[in-house]
Amino acid sequence: MRKLFGMSLLAAFMGTAACSSTTVAPEQYSGFLKDYSRLSEQQSPSGAKVARWVDPDLQIARYNQLFIEPSQFYPQPQPSARLSQDTLRDITRYYDSALRRELGKVMPITDSPSVGTLVLRPAITAVSISTEGLQPYEVIPIALVVAAASTAAGTRDQQVEIATEAAMIDAQNSRVVAQVVRKGAGVNLENDQQVLSADNVKPVIDGWASDMRQSIEQLKAKR
Repeated sequence: MRKLFGMSLLAAFMGTAACSSTTVAPEQYSGFLKDYSRLSEQQSPSGAKVARWVDPDLQIARYNQLFIEPSQFYPQPQPSARLSQDTLRDITRYYDSALRRELGKVMPITDSPSVGTLVLRPAITAVSISTEGLQPYEVIPIALVVAAASTAAGTRDQQVEIATEAAMIDAQNSRVVAQVVRKGAGVNLENDQQVLSADNVKPVIDGWASDMRQSIEQLKAKR
């Protein structure tokens, strides 16, 4: 089923690209999470607006380690001339390393989940490009769709957005204890010929991983 992203104009993000809305409308959810009904708009530790839910009965002290499943694209993408299979692989690998780097600061990372383990299940649910100053086409999750542009507009910056959905699960009983849906603006491409690379979305991914770490720190502080 097609889920459409309506994207607004972006300004500068980390000095080079811009920050648009970080929330994803319900009609744009990918279907990766099993239950979206509990999500509500909240503020992440960095101040970004996200759709999030944490089980009010969650006792973080019960868990002594974290297992991070390899991140995946959902739905599966089709590589293109501007979004290659190598780039798709590099994006998920970077997401994995960022999560391990940040979350390893607050909880031991394990390669074999067992009792007392939290499981993080992350997915990238959209990657899109639009021409700055122009209305984009509808953007199907993961498809690389560029806005209609005249020849003169071909040199305009190309705006990059990426979205994620993630769930935290109790390894013992498979119960979902937390979940989040959010998106972010990456580093602009210079024109409609430039190929997207993982570097264009690394700042966004770093922010996601940092917010997850700080969220766990906040839960631990409430013990």
